[in-house]
Amino acid sequence: MRQEAGLSIEVAARAIGRGAGTLHRLETGAPNVVVRDADLRRLCQLYQRVDMLPVLKSLAAQGRTPSWLDEFPDQVNPTFNAYIQMESAAAHLTFYRPDMVPGLFQIPDYARALDRAYFSGDTAEEIERRVRVRRNRQALITREFAPLTAVLLLDEAAVHRVVASPRIMAAQLRHLADLPPNVRVQLVPFGAGFPLGTSTGPFTILDFAVDGEGQPLEPPVVHIQSYTGDVYLERASAVQRYRTGAGVLEQVALSTVDSKRRLRQLAKEFGCVR
Repeated sequence: MRQEAGLSIEVAARAIGRGAGTLHRLETGAPNVVVRDADLRRLCQLYQRVDMLPVLKSLAAQGRTPSWLDEFPDQVNPTFNAYIQMESAAAHLTFYRPDMVPGLFQIPDYARALDRAYFSGDTAEEIERRVRVRRNRQALITREFAPLTAVLLLDEAAVHRVVASPRIMAAQLRHLADLPPNVRVQLVPFGAGFPLGTSTGPFTILDFAVDGEGQPLEPPVVHIQSYTGDVYLERASAVQRYRTGAGVLEQVALSTVDSKRRLRQLAKEFGCVR
């Protein structure tokens, strides 16, 4: 409705007295946004679609229906919950990790070892629930109908750093090498140095589906996960900066074929370690 009215998300948000980020999360159904009837009414008036108000109120009510995430109320940080919701709505993801394999591609043993360290106060049962959250997310890339597409740019350091044991690392690297064709894995070799002139840290670019004219239905978002929380960048200039950086990293990375060959080679080497 906003696009049909020819309004940017910034203009529409300002018209109803909300931030662009709030409106974006409202449009995408993020769980950390309260859907106010007054906002829906103002938006329908702004878009000259008052007839849609009852429909939107109904959708808002449906949006409060518990999802699989509600099975894990204490296992998902509220700020990361917003990311999971956007991840499930995205059409394409671009990852860069200089340090470890992202959760969407972790095997259970790898994930379990990391969670035992980070959530050191959790019980074994709580750790298993966290691992199940990752496994539920991974259905996005393995489902038969319209699987999520992704580019995974991994610094070579991420596949050399041992998590848990060489045996688990071998299994993790084989898993990366065997990911389905909708996931493109590329290793950024040590020899590439710092192609961006600095270390960006890990980031994910989330792109959403496009309409019939090739325009994105939702603006792209950059997610940055830190030790203490999550940051979401929506400003077009910031997103483009990260997209340009990802493009440079892709150029210096090994090809998909060479990356998979290298992953399998390293898996064999880890498998020989006692």
